[in-house]
Amino acid sequence: MRRAVALLVAGVLLIGAVGRAPLTSVGPLVADIRADLGLSSSAAGLLTTLPLLAFAGFSLLAPRVAARIGLERSLVLALLLLVAGIAVRSVPTQLWTGTVAVGAAIACFNVLLPGVVKRDFPDRVAQLTGGYSATQSIVAAVASGTAVPLAAALGGWSPALAAWALPVVLATAIWAPQARAHTAAAEPAARSALPWRRALAWQVTLFMGLQSLCFYVLVAWLPTMERDHGIPAGVAGWHLFALLAAAVAANLIVPVLIRRHPDQRLVGLASVVCIGAGVAGLQWLPWTPAFALAAVLLAGFGSGMAIVVCLSLFSLRTTGQAQTAALSAMAQSVGYLLAAGGPVLIGALHDASGAWTLPAALLCTLTAAMAVPAVLSGRNRTLPADP
Repeated sequence: MRRAVALLVAGVLLIGAVGRAPLTSVGPLVADIRADLGLSSSAAGLLTTLPLLAFAGFSLLAPRVAARIGLERSLVLALLLLVAGIAVRSVPTQLWTGTVAVGAAIACFNVLLPGVVKRDFPDRVAQLTGGYSATQSIVAAVASGTAVPLAAALGGWSPALAAWALPVVLATAIWAPQARAHTAAAEPAARSALPWRRALAWQVTLFMGLQSLCFYVLVAWLPTMERDHGIPAGVAGWHLFALLAAAVAANLIVPVLIRRHPDQRLVGLASVVCIGAGVAGLQWLPWTPAFALAAVLLAGFGSGMAIVVCLSLFSLRTTGQAQTAALSAMAQSVGYLLAAGGPVLIGALHDASGAWTLPAALLCTLTAAMAVPAVLSGRNRTLPADP
């Protein structure tokens, strides 16, 4: 029994580990990819936006697949799709096709893992959610930091991206026994309708969308923003690593806070305050590396808090794994659609104004607005049970 539980936890953590690294390994290699394929700046930007659009589109399909073949088999299928997508993406002529496949596979992880946690660990939702979020953030940071050295060692960006298929193969090998143990015949899969008409579902969705938008704007524009204000390029790169590291610390701390409070309002509001203060500090504190680092750490910690709260809400606000998957699909589909537009909007405002004041003010305004769904969704309530 203990061995089965250990393998289940290991499988969840390994899926979390490969749930962001295939994306964060691309950013540092964009310059090489552009030079090799002759891509424009807009096309290069699409490499980071396209996976978010795939998240939005394929999040709605994941519960349907799970209802037909089961959670475990769906995750195995997503892992195999991720391996194929990484392999196809490493072929220069198939870059876009592979990128969509990678985004589709990770969308399934994002939607279905909360359902697994809800079903198998109902009393440890926050702890396990924080665990796989931290694992995801750590491996994502490692993937970003090692992308360039790996490309140098392997002879180019293509084999460097392809190398991330290996940990996915490992995750598939660990998770596959779960699919064999839960056959469709032995455990018919339930399906819940997407809760489009429920106010609580929209509160969770808006919280998810706004925190995702803030995070991906920071990931996309933080180094450029800092360089424009006189921070050396090397220092700005390390600050992006610090942003992700602060998020990991929050991933580990937030489950303890959630367990100690009857609801999630204070934790959600605290995440909003941290993100808002960090963004404001980046723009209006004195532009020195020390002040910039303090603001980055604050924003990163707030982002790490927010994502754990959001992922936990998918389970805490629902009554069963099928309903959890439905809420997760709705929140992540709409949420990542908002997130995909964030970096584009902020970049357009910067180009129009020629400065970062207006983009930072808009981001602070959106962060302040996030306080409303954070508090409302944090109340201790659940969606009505399916009939």
